[in-house]
Amino acid sequence: MTNDVLNVIRERSSCKAFADELPEREKLEAIAQAAIQSPSATNKQPWQVIVVTDKALIDEMEAETVRVMGQLPAYKGFYDLITSTGMKLFYNAPCMVVLPIDKKNPYSAYDCGIASQSVCIAAQSLGVASHIIAINEVVFQGDRAEEFKDKLHFPEGYEFGLAVLLGNPAADNAPHTPNPDKITFVD
Repeated sequence: MTNDVLNVIRERSSCKAFADELPEREKLEAIAQAAIQSPSATNKQPWQVIVVTDKALIDEMEAETVRVMGQLPAYKGFYDLITSTGMKLFYNAPCMVVLPIDKKNPYSAYDCGIASQSVCIAAQSLGVASHIIAINEVVFQGDRAEEFKDKLHFPEGYEFGLAVLLGNPAADNAPHTPNPDKITFVD
């Protein structure tokens, strides 16, 4: 069985190489609207949607993420990989949708995950590549955490939830191969 929505889900992939150009503002606005239309537990909507198109700020966040990772033992292997290969942690994305969450809401992490998927599906439907990313949470654990919360206009009491990188793909990226063994029916 197939339809337009199922095709969009099937065709989406995590982009690991973005082109330099920013997607059209109209598309970014539609993607942000999709995020706020996401379902949430008892419709509390415990998120904010922050669309960052300031490439210098995205690059600054990337550099700070790498710097803080270097100080955290849990990220040592990943830090070594990034610094030894020159890998771009944010894949040169020209846009990042940051989804801070209200940590007082016990369902905010789940609801944020749903909103991030809405961002990705909306992006794919509009021909915009996406990549959900959580590693930049370390920016909000480092000594510049409050500075970045201010730069991104986090509401009072909100913490980093997830982010989605957006842009035009620099190269084709095939969707992952789904594993049908992950499905169980209980009749």
